[in-house]
Amino acid sequence: QSMDSTLHYIHNDSDLSTNSSFSPEEERKSKVQDVVPQALLDQYLSMTDPSRAQTVDTEIAKHCAYSLPGVALTLGRQNWHCLKDTYETLASDMQWKVRRTLAFSIHELAVILGDQLTAGDLVPVFNGFLKDLDEVRIGVLKHLHDFLKLLHVDKRREYLYQLQEFLVTDNSRNWRFRAELAEQLILLLDLYSARDIYDYLRPIAFSLCADKVSSVRWISYKLVSEMVKKLYMASTSTFVVDLMNELVETFCRCHKWSGRQTFVFICQ
Repeated sequence: QSMDSTLHYIHNDSDLSTNSSFSPEEERKSKVQDVVPQALLDQYLSMTDPSRAQTVDTEIAKHCAYSLPGVALTLGRQNWHCLKDTYETLASDMQWKVRRTLAFSIHELAVILGDQLTAGDLVPVFNGFLKDLDEVRIGVLKHLHDFLKLLHVDKRREYLYQLQEFLVTDNSRNWRFRAELAEQLILLLDLYSARDIYDYLRPIAFSLCADKVSSVRWISYKLVSEMVKKLYMASTSTFVVDLMNELVETFCRCHKWSGRQTFVFICQ
């Protein structure tokens, strides 16, 4: 609260955010704050310069990425303009370890920045991480629920179409990726309507129940049972009836014993 009251100074920022052609003086002012010594912040920002990182220490960008949420929390969301360019530079760093570090903390940064800044500045970075290497994607997947719950309902629904993509990995033997997806889907049931669950999450759950790895299947059985519970409590009863019928047809009457066993485990 005290930070909010101290920082109506130097510039009226409405123009700064829309004008991309800053003069050097304006660029410098856009990174001015009075929470910590300015020289300290300038030193931190300078360490993310790619040329410096390559000549001084190849790990320095990763350390900067690790510290960034803490710096953002210290400065407060009203000073995010000081860090925005640095964050985008790190998010596009050539080293996947740097991007991975940011992917694991983007949900924490979203809490610090609030919904408006998250929608404008973090969602594009988040979308980029979703299409990255598996080493980076796992960072956003592990905290998918934590990030999506901070978005508005309409923006959150857009990600329903992309959840299916998590079933595809660079290495098909990466079963922990699919296990993590099942864990996150259990949490995501609370964020979506009965129709969305039936239309989008149900097909993924059935696919995971037939996974080759038993650890993935066990988590998926819990996912399906939670899905039944969620749809049963919904105002529209047709979804749960359709789901139960599909479970009977797909697993209970399966010609393979493993499919019939799956039905028993889900009932259990």
